[in-house]
Amino acid sequence: MTSTATQPTPAPQDSSPNTPGDQRVSAREWFASGARRPYDPIAKAMVDGPGSEDASRPLHVFEKVVAAPAPGAGTRWLTMLPGYPDGSYGYAQVDRYLGRQPGPRLYIEYLGQGDSDKPKHYRYSSMERADLIQAQWQAHGIRRTMVVSFDYSSLALLELLRRQHECNASGENPGATIDAVFIINGGLFADSHSHPWDTTPMLKSPAGRVGMWLGQHVPGVFEATLRNAKLFSPSYQVSAAELADLRDAILRRSGAAFMHRAAGFVDEHRRNAERWDLAAIVRELEDTVAFHIAGSAEDSFEPRQIVAARERIAPFGVDIQSFPGGHLTTSEHPALLADAIHDVARAHGVGQHHWGRLAGARMTRPASTGDKTQ
Repeated sequence: MTSTATQPTPAPQDSSPNTPGDQRVSAREWFASGARRPYDPIAKAMVDGPGSEDASRPLHVFEKVVAAPAPGAGTRWLTMLPGYPDGSYGYAQVDRYLGRQPGPRLYIEYLGQGDSDKPKHYRYSSMERADLIQAQWQAHGIRRTMVVSFDYSSLALLELLRRQHECNASGENPGATIDAVFIINGGLFADSHSHPWDTTPMLKSPAGRVGMWLGQHVPGVFEATLRNAKLFSPSYQVSAAELADLRDAILRRSGAAFMHRAAGFVDEHRRNAERWDLAAIVRELEDTVAFHIAGSAEDSFEPRQIVAARERIAPFGVDIQSFPGGHLTTSEHPALLADAIHDVARAHGVGQHHWGRLAGARMTRPASTGDKTQ
């Protein structure tokens, strides 16, 4: 069912707190709760051991796993794909409210973000991010998963869904199969982006490159940039501690340059508009993948996406929700977002053993909870 209202009403094990009343999670605590793993972007595979002498030198990516020891091979996982610019740390407060369930869950960190390596001469793209996600799934033995994506990870997710459809059509084994998706504040349609000119469009320009160099090296510049970046709703009073943690998460390992290098993702979406046509993907996969979409009422970056979604994919039974606040729902309303993730994950059997499903069986969807209030 679809909401049409427009007003908001063997990896590191779980170190998430048991109660949400604990203090907010700092960037240092977040990264200490996960681990850096070697990844070969040429082989598109996680690396076990030193590798052969002719193997390319692996890079390292951060990951965080919340799971009981040795989940069963058929267990349905929850995969959490990060946003731009705060990466996996953006989920830190949401994770605090999620607690130990739903699980097992895997937080991905792309090259260029958080505590992952940030190679200078590297072609950052949604395609290579999709490669990393698939490598992580293979390394963890994940066969079935629900995926939550935030912000620009919608594009990597669209690529993964396209690959899944191609495997289905050709009879190939996709490795891991996506059963359900929850896309939050992401780019859905290439013709519906509306980023303010002084945000990502400016970041990808030469002026953005200079600005990010200053943000990395001159105290106070990056915090001021975050305050003026339209990431939060006007009524949200972001604290100095929050800005300090965002700075830590984004700038660690000289990460400011990534903000400039990766800011062309809207252009990438437009170049791949046909391949990443969400309406077509929903039509092609609606019997095997459940689609859930959410936007924020005061999102300055993608306000047109939810309007387009209601027009183009609501007729296919896509669940469309609305959150209050600005773009960073993860910061402004982490408890509300955690509740929504709980609901969708429970509806789609995250943590349960997958015993198979008849081909062509239609995915069941929970009734839409519509607009959210806290």
